[in-house]
Amino acid sequence: MTVRAAVGDWLVVHSRRLDGPVRAGEIVEVSSPDGSPPYVVRWLDDERTCVVFPGSDAVVTTGPPSRTGTRVRP
Repeated sequence: MTVRAAVGDWLVVHSRRLDGPVRAGEIVEVSSPDGSPPYVVRWLDDERTCVVFPGSDAVVTTGPPSRTGTRVRP
């Protein structure tokens, strides 16, 4: 399954540990016209921006984590 995203979507990355934190960030740039990675993401926890190639532990949502039911630890 290939990940597709648009600017304004959110990337949510789940921890590989059961009790680990969930990290979320807003996608601020998509390089490919078809919405495939890499993405430029502004992380919610530290406001930093970086290029991300999402792995199998990541999902793209259309709204911030609070609206999609995903709990994010600060």
